[in-house]
Amino acid sequence: MSSDRTAHRLTRILSLIPWVLAHPGAKVGDVCERFGCTPEELVKDLNLVFVCGLPGYGPGDLMDAWIDDDEVVVDMADYFARPLRLSAAEALMLLAGGMAVLSSGAAPDALSSAVAKLTKVLAPDEEALSVALASEPDAVAALRKAVAAGDVMQVAYTAIGSGETTERAIEPHLVFSTLGNWYVSAHCRKAGAQRVFRIDRIRSIASTGETFPPVAEAPEPQVRYTPGVDDVTVRLRLGPAARWVVDYYPLEVVGDEGEDVVVDFSTSDPKLAARLVIRLGDAVQIVSGDEVEVAVADLRGRIRARYK
Repeated sequence: MSSDRTAHRLTRILSLIPWVLAHPGAKVGDVCERFGCTPEELVKDLNLVFVCGLPGYGPGDLMDAWIDDDEVVVDMADYFARPLRLSAAEALMLLAGGMAVLSSGAAPDALSSAVAKLTKVLAPDEEALSVALASEPDAVAALRKAVAAGDVMQVAYTAIGSGETTERAIEPHLVFSTLGNWYVSAHCRKAGAQRVFRIDRIRSIASTGETFPPVAEAPEPQVRYTPGVDDVTVRLRLGPAARWVVDYYPLEVVGDEGEDVVVDFSTSDPKLAARLVIRLGDAVQIVSGDEVEVAVADLRGRIRARYK
C-alpha cells in the first residue's frame, strides 16, 4: 500500500477499535459501512489488531479481535483496559515530539491544541522547554514568509533525477518536513501544476514582487511525484523484504498479492529506478519496463567492471 493508504488504514483501525468497543454486537456490514472498508479489509485489520500489545505477548498482553458469525468482537488486553498513566519522562518525551512536529509547519490544529494543554501542565513557564527541528535550509524561512504573504517566488531548482537546474516561478502553499528533509508544496508555473520541491535542492530564491490568491485548502504535507509526459514507468513486484519501498517512495500500488505487492514506479530518468532495483536485489522483480531493464543491465555491467 502507498503512504496515503497506510495512513488511511491506521486512522481507520484507531477509530474502529473504540467504536466497536462502544457498540457491542456490531455487525460486519455496519462496521464496513461506517468505516468505508470491505469485509476482506476488515478481516485484515482485525488480524493486525490481534497481534498488537506489549512485550511478553502473552494472552494478557495482546488484544483479541475476531468475527463471531456476523458480529465484530474486540476484547482489550488488561493493560489497555486501565487508564493510561504516563511517567514524567514519558510525558516530556511526548510533549517534545509534539513540539518537534509543530516546528515543521505540518501539524494539524488538533496537535497544536494537545501540545498547548500538555505544556500548561508540564511546563507552565513558556520558556522552560523549547524544541525545534535542526538544520533548516536557508530557504525555509523565506518560503514560510512567502506562504503567509502569498508571494510568488523565483527559484533555481536542481532536479534529483536529471541533475538539470531550471528557473521557475512557484506559488508556495505549504512548507513541511518529512523523511529527514524539508519540502515546499507549490503551484509551479513552469509545469502548470502542483509540485513538491525538496528545499535543499533550491539553489537560489527571490521574490518576484507578485502575489497569488490564497488557496481554499492547503495541500497534504506529503511527498508525491507527478509523472510527466516524457517519464518512463516500470512495474515492479516487491517481495516481503522490499515492501518498505511503498512507504518511502511516491508510487502507485496496482496489486497486493499476499506477501508481494506490485507497484508502478515513474521517473524522468530510468537510471534512478535501476539504482533502486540493484539495491533491492532478489527482493524485487521487474514485471515490465524495457528502458529500466536496459538501465539495470548497464548498471550491473559497470559495477562488475569496477570490481574486476
